[in-house]
Amino acid sequence: MEDLIRDWGYIALFAYSFGGGFVGLVFAGVLSYAGDLNLYISILVAGTANFLGDQFLFFLARKNKSYAKDMMSKYGRKIALAHIMMRKYGSLVVFIQKYIYGIKTLIPLAMGLTKYSAIKFTIFNVIATMLWGLVVGYASYTAGEYILSAADDFKYIGLGIIAVILLTVSYYFKKI
Repeated sequence: MEDLIRDWGYIALFAYSFGGGFVGLVFAGVLSYAGDLNLYISILVAGTANFLGDQFLFFLARKNKSYAKDMMSKYGRKIALAHIMMRKYGSLVVFIQKYIYGIKTLIPLAMGLTKYSAIKFTIFNVIATMLWGLVVGYASYTAGEYILSAADDFKYIGLGIIAVILLTVSYYFKKI
């Protein structure tokens, strides 16, 4: 498993972070603490992917407004929250959105639909991404010992839960 993480960990981290997720960087920070990955490379890979993902969403909305509006139509309440945040915080929303699950992909889309400057968005996105990578990466690295010890303590409980689920599913399949 460790060889698989060393071989494919950065690629998986890039793919996950491109979508805006920070859980991948948390896992990479913990794995860096364990010695399986390099923290600096993990922060660089996750930050690059996160920056590129936000830029992609911004320019997708900027160049293809009808597709972006269709894509965002099913997130009515979250879009309303994104617009409120954009009005309330202005450009700082680029920093804030990196840490809020559920709207971190909608803010770049919403900003791309407006007349917000692309250069300004890119500059704020670079700074916000560097700050995000450092904060999440180092926080997960420093919490690595705690997270690994908690995972070690609860692995048997997790195995028990999986066993109960498998027994329940097999029981219902037997009935059917």
